[in-house]
Amino acid sequence: MIDTHKFNSLLDVINTFKDEQTCVDHLTSLRWNGNVISPFDSSSKVYVCKGNKYKCKNTGKYFNVRTGTFFDNTKVKLQKWFLAMYLITSHKKGISSIQLGKDIGVTQKTAWFMLQRIRACFGIDNNGDQLENEVEIDETYVGGKNKNRHASKKVANSQGRSTKDKTPVVGMVERGGKLIARKVVDVREGTITDLVTTNVSSDAKVYTDEYRGYNKVAKTYDLSRVNHGSGQYVDGKAHTNTIEGFWSLLKRGIIGIYHLTSEKHLQKYVNEFAFRYNTRELSESERMNALLNNFEIRTTYKQLING
Repeated sequence: MIDTHKFNSLLDVINTFKDEQTCVDHLTSLRWNGNVISPFDSSSKVYVCKGNKYKCKNTGKYFNVRTGTFFDNTKVKLQKWFLAMYLITSHKKGISSIQLGKDIGVTQKTAWFMLQRIRACFGIDNNGDQLENEVEIDETYVGGKNKNRHASKKVANSQGRSTKDKTPVVGMVERGGKLIARKVVDVREGTITDLVTTNVSSDAKVYTDEYRGYNKVAKTYDLSRVNHGSGQYVDGKAHTNTIEGFWSLLKRGIIGIYHLTSEKHLQKYVNEFAFRYNTRELSESERMNALLNNFEIRTTYKQLING
């Protein structure tokens, strides 16, 4: 495996992964660590063939290190994939498909497909064990503001927590620890309660604002609140400043970099920002390798554009 301390800048990535074989060797080490396993039959014996290929004895099928991953069935060189992974994981607010296409020399369509395939792997880090200790919970709404729309495009009665023209996202963050954020259909009491009980330990100390959607949560958890409506933002240890800091990053990224995200793909973008937040203590190279440890997820173009 490549020394993870060698590439902490874009130039380091280019110098470290200078050709296709270097990239293949790094992926092979990460994926199999000297023990190649067939993606078609994990119990099968594997034969080593020429050209970085392998053959599964039980199925008779050939495969390589790309098979069954987000690199699968693409003509884009691995070095360009590695550059794309470095850029999306190191840029705090993300990178647009137009900019990525210019940076690595592919079309905008190809760059968008690459980014979406990579984002599909970020979701693994937006799951896992329940949050514990002190947990802040808050909701936000992604979508344009009515006041900024042309008169012909304004949506009636869409102010406040209306979901007519906005998509709600609920976030939960353990202070000093992990964050989980989910796109939701609505922010009703039942929806929020189900989400919280699934992702937050019952022993956790919870902090929220005054929104009534947390009333049922207050019956199950030790919950303290701040009243933003009356200008109260901190009351002792009670505040939601940590999760609101994450919302700021998410919205600055959407407004400044991506400009528009569809409701269909919004969760992928939320996962992207959650991944960078949850790996904030890692170096650039360690964060990129953390992504590569989840690269056995393949998304087809048809899956992305349908629906």
